[in-house]
Formats: sequence, structure tokens, C-alpha cells
Amino acid sequence: MLENPRSPRVRAVAKLAKRAARDESGTFLLEGPQAVREAIAFRPDAVLDLFATPTAMERHPQLRDAARDAGIDVVYASEGVLEAMADTVTPQGIVAVARQFPTSLRDVLAAGPRLIAICEEVRDPGNLGTIIRAADAAGADAVLLTGRTVDPFHPKVVRATTGSLFHVPVSRAGALSDVVTAVAEAGLRVVAADVKGDDLLAARAAGILAEPTAWLFGNEAHGLADESLALATTVLRLPIYGRAESLNLATAASVCLYESAFAQRA
Repeated sequence: MLENPRSPRVRAVAKLAKRAARDESGTFLLEGPQAVREAIAFRPDAVLDLFATPTAMERHPQLRDAARDAGIDVVYASEGVLEAMADTVTPQGIVAVARQFPTSLRDVLAAGPRLIAICEEVRDPGNLGTIIRAADAAGADAVLLTGRTVDPFHPKVVRATTGSLFHVPVSRAGALSDVVTAVAEAGLRVVAADVKGDDLLAARAAGILAEPTAWLFGNEAHGLADESLALATTVLRLPIYGRAESLNLATAASVCLYESAFAQRA
């Protein structure tokens, strides 16, 4: 049982809160039973280490059994050790280290996607994690990250996906102009979400959203630059019927992705 919060093994796990350590090791941190459960179910080969307090394992016997069935050993640790490893203030007693599993843009497009989310310069981890979760729920085929979008393996991103990181391909795809060109050549309409755009309801009525679509979402504070908007085939805005000044990026992205999901399944 691990009991020393200052041991080299514990410190190595704690360092994964920093991108430099993640990039160097090619691994990332998972916290909480939900994320670890999804990792074991969908990417068991990626789970390298699983740490838990005895109390947490007693609360989650199904997770313990799933780990055993996947051949993953549980390393028991004290509460102090889990607190030292975790990025959260109040950890839930379960932490894992997993191997990163990046997906290439080529592989995404080779699969013949019909719905994609492109995130350009999205900097808030919570927003990116929620967009990945919404894309998963809407049945999107991938999430592409361009520009200086936050690392998808950032602990806050991973937590915000609530396991969806293991369900939908996420690609650090490169420069936006190159990604848009590749996506368009693959037969998808690139639709930018922006307040300067046309009414989404009119696009819905015209049947545009039923086409294979790559939604393009921009930075939380500044949106999409004019040169980025110029790359899109279509620019649409969500109507605001109440008095709200605007919608949170992740909320708007969720609505847009579901609009396409509804249209494509109608």
C-alpha cells in the first residue's frame, strides 16, 4: 500500500497536471470513478496504473471487477497519497494514469464522417471538455482541435468530458486553413458558428444542416477571426429570444451539434 505522499511514484503522477510532463511521458491523469470506468470499458489497453483507497474500492465494486477482468492491478493507497496525486481539491479516491491516444486527421476523414466539431483557439478546459461531451452525445464522428486550443489531455478537460474522451476521436489537427481544406475535400460543409452569420432557422428550413457538416467554433472571448470565417462555406448564428447578451461557447456548440444530429436523422 502506498502511504508516502512524497514518494517518487506519487510525485510522477502529480506532475501530470502539467503539460510538459504529459508531453514528455505521453501519458495523462484520470480522476474519479466515472472517467476510470469509461477508460477501462473503452480503452483498457491505455490504462497503465490504477490507484485507489480501500474505501473507494468498497464503494465501487463493479469498477474493481472491471479492472480485474481487464488485467489491470489496483494499487491501494492512503487518502493522503490520493490527495497528492489528484488535480482536484476533493478527490474521489480513485486515480489512474493512461497512455495518450491521439487520432490523426487522415484517420478521421478516412472513416467517412458526417458530423464533426472543429475547435479553433478554444482556451478554456471546461468548455473544450463539454464540447467533446456534447459531440459524443450528438453522435458526432470526431472533434478536431486547431490553433492554440487547450490540450485535450488537460485534467480539467478530461473531467469535463465525463468519459466521452474515450468514445469520440479527438485530433490535434493542425492549422485551421489546412484542416478546413481537408474537411471540405472529404465532402463536408464547413459551417462556422458566429453572431455575424445568417439565421440558423433559415438554414434548417433549407435542409443545409442535413448535409455532412463540420461545425467550426471559435475562441470564448473573441469568437472567430475574419480570416477564419472566410474559410467556412456557411456562417450561421443562433437566435437569442430573451435578454441574454450571448450564449456560453459550450452551450452554443451543443445546440449546433444537436441541430445537425436532428436534421441528419430526420
